[in-house]
Amino acid sequence: MATNSTAAIAAWTQTQTPPRRTFHAFGLVRSAFRGAGFALALFFAAIDYARMICFRSQLDPWRKRAFWLHRWSRIVAGIVGLRLRCHGIAPGAGMIVSNHLSYLDIVAFSALVPCVFVAKQEVASWPIVGLFARMAGTIFVDRARRMEVASVNGAIKSALGQDVVVVLFAEGTSSGGHTVLPFRSSLLEPVTQPGSKVTPAAIQYDLDDGSVSEEVCYWRDMTLLPHLLNLFRKRQVRAGVAFGHVDRDTLLVSRKDTARHLQREVAALFNELKHAGWSCHVEQSTVSEWQAM
Repeated sequence: MATNSTAAIAAWTQTQTPPRRTFHAFGLVRSAFRGAGFALALFFAAIDYARMICFRSQLDPWRKRAFWLHRWSRIVAGIVGLRLRCHGIAPGAGMIVSNHLSYLDIVAFSALVPCVFVAKQEVASWPIVGLFARMAGTIFVDRARRMEVASVNGAIKSALGQDVVVVLFAEGTSSGGHTVLPFRSSLLEPVTQPGSKVTPAAIQYDLDDGSVSEEVCYWRDMTLLPHLLNLFRKRQVRAGVAFGHVDRDTLLVSRKDTARHLQREVAALFNELKHAGWSCHVEQSTVSEWQAM
């Protein structure tokens, strides 16, 4: 009778005790090393930025920042375990219009090609991240203030006029990576001008030890620091970037028609990423400038 009671109590306890979370010692060690490496990279990037500003006066301001971000994004990608796979031709000028999933998109695109980004105004106020975003020449936009759109488009034209690639995440927000959201048209005015160049692009991620939607994509009401520290624990994050091509004749004068057309192109690239063979090429003029730096 006592034996049966003991067995019953043990069975009841098993049903009531919540399962213990697996302790990933290697993940914690990996996170610590990557966190330290990331902090050191930011420190030396700041020193490199000061050196660049003082001694690279022959370069245009936009180009200085684009090459600086490119150089350090390649280093940071290695530190945090981001592995890049690319399909298509990365442009050496013009605007890249892409979907948006995570802050890792910045590292991925800038590691592939020197560029500046268009970002929401809130990013400028983020601790540390906002500072480095400003140092990188990020063009900030407050979408709630429509009067600022003209000045932002002017800044985009200024960067494009110096043959600096500008990356625009035209969805206006990040997503969980399930689909490509409709594009906002307000900042596409520069690519409707004669002679402008635009490249549709798509990005996706792959993760063996976790959920891409919950642990790589940065969306909804996620908090930056816990998300980043958890990402440091992952063995490897694989990013696939696909660059497409659009015929200038298919881009109509209307910004809204242009937005719809580019959204379809990016969505098609997004779907093709799942089946594409990976080989990346960069325009030769851009390669030469990298080597010169």
